[in-house]
Amino acid sequence: MSEHILIAGAGIAGLGAALAFGGDKYRVTVVDRDPPPPDASPEEAFHTWDRRGATQLRHSHAFLGRLTTLIRKRYPDLMKELLDSGARIFDYRDALPPTLHDAYVPAAGDDDMAFLFSRRTTLELVMRRYAARLPGVEFINNVGVHGLIARHEKPMLVVEGLQVERDGRTEEMRAVSIVDATGRNTMFPDWLRAEACEIAEEESPAGILYFTRHYRLRDGEDEPPRDGTPAAGDLGYIKFGVFVADNRHFSITLAIPEIETELRKSVMKPEIFEEICTSIRGAARWTERAEPASQIFAMGNLKSVWRRYLKGGEPQVLNFFAIGDAALRTNPLYGRGCSAGVVHAHILREVFDASSNPRTRAILFERDTEKALRPYYDIMVKQDLLAIRRAEHERDPNYRPRMKARIAKSFIEDGIVPATRGDLHVSRALSRSFHMLDQPTAWMKEPDVMARIMRMWSMPARTKRARGFYPPEFGLERGELLARLGLS
Repeated sequence: MSEHILIAGAGIAGLGAALAFGGDKYRVTVVDRDPPPPDASPEEAFHTWDRRGATQLRHSHAFLGRLTTLIRKRYPDLMKELLDSGARIFDYRDALPPTLHDAYVPAAGDDDMAFLFSRRTTLELVMRRYAARLPGVEFINNVGVHGLIARHEKPMLVVEGLQVERDGRTEEMRAVSIVDATGRNTMFPDWLRAEACEIAEEESPAGILYFTRHYRLRDGEDEPPRDGTPAAGDLGYIKFGVFVADNRHFSITLAIPEIETELRKSVMKPEIFEEICTSIRGAARWTERAEPASQIFAMGNLKSVWRRYLKGGEPQVLNFFAIGDAALRTNPLYGRGCSAGVVHAHILREVFDASSNPRTRAILFERDTEKALRPYYDIMVKQDLLAIRRAEHERDPNYRPRMKARIAKSFIEDGIVPATRGDLHVSRALSRSFHMLDQPTAWMKEPDVMARIMRMWSMPARTKRARGFYPPEFGLERGELLARLGLS
C-alpha cells in the first residue's frame, strides 16, 4: 500500500509538496481551510478567489530562477500551462542593463537565472489544477485543522493524524506522515509544545510594513524599455519594487520602516501612494502607462523566524514535518519565500526517498534544510538589521557615519553596484546567488570576481558615470518627499 501523507495547507508550500509527492509512490491528501479555486480565468481568480489563509496572496511576488528552473525541468507540462495562462519567462539576458548587452555571450547556467512573471493568484490557480490531476493526489477544501492526533513513545511524540472540522462536524484524519504547510500563522508549534515538545525558535525583526497595489497596462501601452533604470531600490526611508506579472499586469510594493509613522499611516490613501510612485523614477515610468487594478493591500507583523524540531540532534516528534513559512519565515521584501517553500517541499521528498525510518527522516530533513536554506536566512536577517539602522539614521540630521561605515557604503555603491552593470562575469556571479542557485556569499569566495569588483571600485567615479555604470538616482530625499506629501 502507498504511504499516506496528509498535508495541511494548500498555499505555495503545500502545492509544492503535492507536486513533489504526487505520482504512484505516495497517497497524498491536502486539506485547506479555504474554498477551492474558482472555475475561472486568472483575471477573475485574482478578484474573486477567497484565500483567508494566505494573507499575502495579493501582494507582490518574485518567482526566482531556483523555482522557475525546478518547474521547467521537473514539470514541463505545468510550465506550459502557466505560459498558456499568461505567465512569462524573463531570462537572464532580458534582465541585463544596456551597458552589458553588447558584451553578452551565452554561458552554461544562464537559462537557470530566469524569473517567472506571474501574479501569485495565477501561479496558485494553475499549480492547483495541475497538482489535482496527479495520480494519488486529493484536495479537500473548507477543512479547519484544530489539533494533532499523537501518542507518546518516550522520549518522542509520534504524530498519527489531525483533528479537523468539516461541514460543522469534528473528525479525525489519520496518515503515516503529517506535513505542516499552513504558513506563517501556523498553530502546530503551540500544539507540539502542549505535548511537551521543545520547539526552538529564532526571531528577528524585518522593521518594515508592506504596501502593494496592482496595475494593468492601458490598451496600446507597452512596458517601459529596459534602459537600466532600476525597478527596485532602497532610499533609506522607503524601499520600492516593481513586480511584473501575467497578462499585462504588474504591481508596486512600497516598504516603509516601522519608525516612519506618518508616512506609513498616510500611504494607504490612493493619492499618497500614487504621489510616492510618481516621485520614484523606477516606479513612475510604469504607473504612467497603466491604470490601478486593485486597492492598496497592507501587510504587517513581518519578521524572520527559524524553527528547530530536533533537540540535541535527536528528534522530539516523529512523522511530522514543517515546510515553507511554517518552518522558516523571511522578510518578503527579498522575494525568496515562494521559491524556498517549493524547494523545501522537494527536500522533504528526497528525504522520504532516502529512508523509510521516521527517526532518520527527521534528522535528515533538519540537516538538509539547514544546509540548503539557512545561509539565505542568515544573510536576509543581517540585511534587515542593517536596513533598520539605516532608517534610524535617515531621521537623524546630526548622524555622521564612521569611517568603517563610509568604506562599506562606498564598496557597495562605487564597487559592487557599478561592477554588476559593467562586468558580465560579476553580474553572473551575483545573479546566481540572487536566484538561489549558489550560496548567497559564494561570489565573495571567487578571487576573480572580487578582483574585478576591486578594479571597478578603484576606477574614477567620473569614468564610471560616463560609461553608465552608476544607476540613476532613485528618487527624492526624505525631507523633500515628506514636504511634497504635506507631512512633517
